[in-house]
Amino acid sequence: MGMSTRISRLPFDLHALEAFLAVCEARSMAAAAKKLALTQPAVSQAIADLEARTRVKLFDRSVRPLALTPAGEVMRQRASALISEARQITAAIRHTALGRLALIRAGLVDSLSRALSGPVASFLADHADQVSIQSGLTSSHAGALLTRNLDLFIGVDDMSDVEGLDRFDIVTEPYILLLPPKTRIPRTVTDLAQTATKLPFMRYTARSRTGIEIERHLRRLNLDLPPGLEFDTPFGVTDMVARGKGFAISTPICIAEAGIDENTIRSAPLPGPSLKRTLTLVSRRQELGTLPRDLARACKTALETSILDRLRQAMPWLRDQLN
Repeated sequence: MGMSTRISRLPFDLHALEAFLAVCEARSMAAAAKKLALTQPAVSQAIADLEARTRVKLFDRSVRPLALTPAGEVMRQRASALISEARQITAAIRHTALGRLALIRAGLVDSLSRALSGPVASFLADHADQVSIQSGLTSSHAGALLTRNLDLFIGVDDMSDVEGLDRFDIVTEPYILLLPPKTRIPRTVTDLAQTATKLPFMRYTARSRTGIEIERHLRRLNLDLPPGLEFDTPFGVTDMVARGKGFAISTPICIAEAGIDENTIRSAPLPGPSLKRTLTLVSRRQELGTLPRDLARACKTALETSILDRLRQAMPWLRDQLN
């Protein structure tokens, strides 16, 4: 199948969309033709061809000035975005040839916001004129990457079931117990169940990947902990433990992100089978050259100098598990 065959199957081309938008704005074929420096028959033919290919009427010609049909309104919204994107392509290509990008949009899981917002922004600012850093849950960032509303993200889901992506691991850390300062450390799963009879369990919400993994692990341990307080952010979980309101399962980096004095909480290994998470940079394959790989390296270095060494000193029992 040749390229020309595939192109002919598209219901429109950019010139037809440009003519359509001009008519939308002018509400007149003649006025649109004048604006585009075309003849009125040429514009009329472009609109007729567009309607024939899409098999819908885009304008109500029974009224003056011309009015859009509901289908035409949808076409206007989508066509505006397409034309705007098309007009930016040449500038973006020329800009990239000079060694810089016009815009990079990055997602950053909230448990790394404190540690990596600055390093990520600084790195990307050296490679693009405009940088957008969006903090939040990995699930929303994964969806935004697939819909091309993000160029890359750093989170706890490597999207291993999706093809066409590059993945660069940044750090792996264990899940651990968080307890109020004077609470007895549970050494076994049975001890953990006993702790749950005395203290409420502070949860990460099921909207977060961390929350999903913790709940899955609890089921493996046959622990059915009653519902209570749930939080999207590491701060909420850690703060409630520091206040003595309950215990939690979290991670060392989440503790650091919360920014709460480690002396106000007690950390300990999680009883039973180990549970870990890996923070990964995910991007669409080969779209940004070596930038994602280089950014992942910069993030590893930033984490080592900013929080990982401090965490290993504060929790020497996990020294070999935080890398």
